Formats: sequence, C-alpha cells, structure tokens
Amino acid sequence: MLKPFLLALAVSALGIHAGPTRAGAEFKIVTASERGTYIQFGRDIASLIAAPADIDLEVLPSAGSAENVRRLRYEPGVKLAIVQSDVYQAFVDLARGGNREVGDIIRPLRVIMPLYNEEIYFLARADSDLTYVHEIRDARINAGEIGSGTALTTSTLYRLMFARALPEDRTTFLSNENALVKLIEDKSVDVVAIVAGQPARLLTDMKPEARQFIKLLKVDSLHPSTRAVQTTYFPATVRATSYPNLLAEDVPSFAVRAFLVTYDYNLAQTKQSLARFARSLCKNFSTLRTSGHPKWREVELALPDLGRGWFYYAPTFRELRACSVATMARSPRAGPCTQQERILGLCS
Repeated sequence: MLKPFLLALAVSALGIHAGPTRAGAEFKIVTASERGTYIQFGRDIASLIAAPADIDLEVLPSAGSAENVRRLRYEPGVKLAIVQSDVYQAFVDLARGGNREVGDIIRPLRVIMPLYNEEIYFLARADSDLTYVHEIRDARINAGEIGSGTALTTSTLYRLMFARALPEDRTTFLSNENALVKLIEDKSVDVVAIVAGQPARLLTDMKPEARQFIKLLKVDSLHPSTRAVQTTYFPATVRATSYPNLLAEDVPSFAVRAFLVTYDYNLAQTKQSLARFARSLCKNFSTLRTSGHPKWREVELALPDLGRGWFYYAPTFRELRACSVATMARSPRAGPCTQQERILGLCS
C-alpha cells in the first residue's frame, strides 16, 4: 500500500516542479503550386516564424489565390493563406455589388500584412511574331488553372488592356507545366501566362537551351493599353540575373502584390496563438530576410492603409504596429524629430 502512495506523491511532485505544459497550436496555410514562390514562403513561415511561436504549421499546396480564399473561409484547420491583391479585390467588389455568397466568404477575412510584388510573365515561342504584351489580343492564351490567382490576373489584365473578356474559344486553363508543353510541342497555345515572384522555380529550373524555344514578352510603358493596366498593377522588371538560362537582358513587366491573410477569429486561444505568431514574425524577421526565399528582402513590416473593404486582423495588427514603432525608435535618425514623431514617442 505504501509503494503506490509514494509513487503517486513522486509523480505529483514532478508535475508541480515541471509546471503545466502547453500543447502547440496546429494550423494550416494554403499557398499555391509546388513549384511556385507562395509555397516556399509558406515553408519559410512555418519553420522560421510559426515554430518559434509554438505553432505547428502545415504548408498546403493549392491551385492559387482564388481557391485559397475559399479554403481559408471554410476548410477546417486552415488559419492562414497567401492571396494576390487583385483576387482579394475581386471578391470585395463582387460582395459590394450585391453577391451575397461572395460577401459571406470575404467579409470575415482579415489581412495580417502585405508581402511582396509578384511578377507577371507572358511566355511565347522563340520564333513567334509577338514581342510585346499588348500584342496578345488575338493570341491563343493559357490563362492559368481555374481557381488560381494567375487565371484571375490574366483575365483582369486582358480586360483592362483590350476592353473585353478573354475569348472563350482561344483561352485554355491548363497548369503552367502542361501549358508550356502545348506551347512548345504541338503549338496549340501561343502565350502562357504565369504569376510568380522571381526567382520562380519553374523558370530557374529551365536548361540553357530554353532560349531556343521560348521568350518573355515585354511591356511597352508608352503604349495606351499599358496605362490602363497600371491603375491595378505595378510596373516591374524581370531580371536576367534571376533567369540566366532564359534571358539575355532585363525585361519590363507587370507585378501584383501578395498578402498574408487570416480570418477574424474571436476564440481566445486562436487570438493568442496568432498574436504569438506576430511577435515571432517581428523577432525573427531578419532571419527570414537572410535565410528565406530572396523575395523576403522586398518585404517590409510596415502596415499601409488598405483599400475599401479590406481590414487588418486586430490582434496581429497591434503586435506588428508595436514592432514597427519599436524598430523606428531604434533606427538611426536622418534628421531632427518631427512634432508628430515626438507626440507618438518615437524619439527622445
């Protein structure tokens, strides 16, 4: 009788000295294809940010941004998503226009932070007569898979440039890999649209002989159709150093912004976990820039004003804003404090 009693006391004592253990949160993040930039960002976030915050973050591939929005809204366990700005805005616009189903999807979603600009590539055969993006009006275009951000971006760009929708009889919705096969082998596709932050693995993996088969179309900044597009998209440069096997020189292009997005969670445990995530993001941000995908060097912890219908997630916003203010206070000053900075306590 004495032995079990003493054993119970020992176990109890160990429990007291060890203290309560906290089970790590188990979250999921939806990204994009296995060869894209989103999934590499997701893996960086999981290993360098979520893990130190005691969050077991599973990184899931997907068809892209449009699918990510739906999965974030409805799929159990998915707490984070990477979404293109034009896709998010399309959902917001449809909801504002009275689409109740879309409104139910987008209204509870919240932004954690902007990430980086993704370059938009239009690839044609090397022997094609096409040179500029504004020449694709009558081409057979692969817009990207249904449900992907690439497909939405391609259709939006086309509509802005030519004031009409992509022609159904000249548009396909294949994966990037399958579309490139169609472009080069049976030539049933004239242009393949791809959206990915450089360096994109799909293009960096190409062999040196790639230049014999495909080329990247240029953006003419002076063409009227380009000005129409720049109300929604940003000018960008695809660098030859990113794709030495494909490009001999830099190519002007377009870009779209990527965002890290979550849901407006009210459960205390989830709010606490996401607040820890934001603190870890602040603490380990420099590690992301040095050890993560090269695109992390373009990311800032600033939280700019969002468009109408977009909202930040309050628990992460508070943490990241405090981080931003603290970083500003530690940074060397280029000049005297302004009155506003003094009021905010950003300098002595």
